Amino acid sequence: MDLTKPPLSTILDFLRTNGLRIAVIVIVAIVALRVSTLLVRGIVKTLLDREATEGTAQELSAIEVQKRMDTLDELGSNVIRAFVVMIAGIMVLGALDLDIGPAIAGLGVVGIAVGFGAQSLVRDYLNGALILIENQYSKGDVVSIAGVSGAVEDFSLRRTTLRDLDGIVHTVPNGEVKVASNRTRTWARINQNITVAFGTDIDRAIAVVDELGKQMAADPIWKRRILEPPRVERVESIEERGITLKILGTVRASEQWAAGGEFRKLLLEAFAKNRIRLPRPPQVFVAHSEAMEGVQIGPAPSQDDLADE
Repeated sequence: MDLTKPPLSTILDFLRTNGLRIAVIVIVAIVALRVSTLLVRGIVKTLLDREATEGTAQELSAIEVQKRMDTLDELGSNVIRAFVVMIAGIMVLGALDLDIGPAIAGLGVVGIAVGFGAQSLVRDYLNGALILIENQYSKGDVVSIAGVSGAVEDFSLRRTTLRDLDGIVHTVPNGEVKVASNRTRTWARINQNITVAFGTDIDRAIAVVDELGKQMAADPIWKRRILEPPRVERVESIEERGITLKILGTVRASEQWAAGGEFRKLLLEAFAKNRIRLPRPPQVFVAHSEAMEGVQIGPAPSQDDLADE
C-alpha cells in the first residue's frame, strides 16, 4: 500500500484490487449459510417425520415434535454457521494480503487442545440429539439411565435431570447414557409371582385370580387403566415352599405401580376369603429337657468312623 498517495486514492485502489474478492467471499458465505440452514432443517424434519410415523415418537404431540425440531435445527445451524464464518474470515484475511499462516497454525493447535478437552462435551450434545430424534424418553417419563432411576424433570442436549423416589435430583450427562430403560412407554405389565401352599387346589386358585382380574377390569375406577385383566399365565415353578403361579396383566404405563399395588391387596383378601393358604416361613423350635441335664454329647462320627463300621 502506497502511503504517498491521498487516502481516497489508496482506498479506491484497494477496493479495485481486493474489494471484489472480499465481496465474493462474503456473498458466498451468506449463500452457504442460507443453504446450510435450509439443508439442516430439511434433514431434521425428515428424521423426525419418519420417527413420528414409524418409530417410538408416534405418541408425541405436534407441539413437542416442533419443539424438538427447533432444538435440533438450532444446534445444527449454529455448528455450520460457526464453521462457515471461520472459513470466510480466514479467506478475507488472505484477500487483504495478510500473513494468515501463523493464525491458521495457532487455530490448529487451539482446535486440537479444545478437541481433546471438550470431546466429552461434544459426545453429550451428539447423544442428546440422538435421544431427541429417536424419542428414547421425554420429560415426565420414568426411566433408568447410567445406573440411576427416576422421573425425567428436565432434558437438554447436554444432560438429563432425574428425580428419584427419595426426592434426590440426579444430573446425568447424555454421553453417559448407553442404555435407556423407559418404564412409562404406552403400556406396562402387572408381573406378579404368587406362591400357594402344597395341598392347594390349583384350579380353584387359578379361578380365583382370573375372576379377581375380571372384577378389577370392570370396576369404574380401574377399567380405563387396565388394558388386559390380570390372569394366571402358567404354573411358574414347584419349590420347597409351595407352588408358584405366574400372573400377568397389561395396564397403562403410568398406572403400573398403583394398579399392581391394588391388585396385590385384593388378591390377599380373595385368598383369605376362599381359604387359599400361602406358605408360612419355616420355624425352628428349641426344646430344653431336664432329663438331658448332665448328659455329655460327644462329637459326631466322622466319615472314616462310619466306614469302619
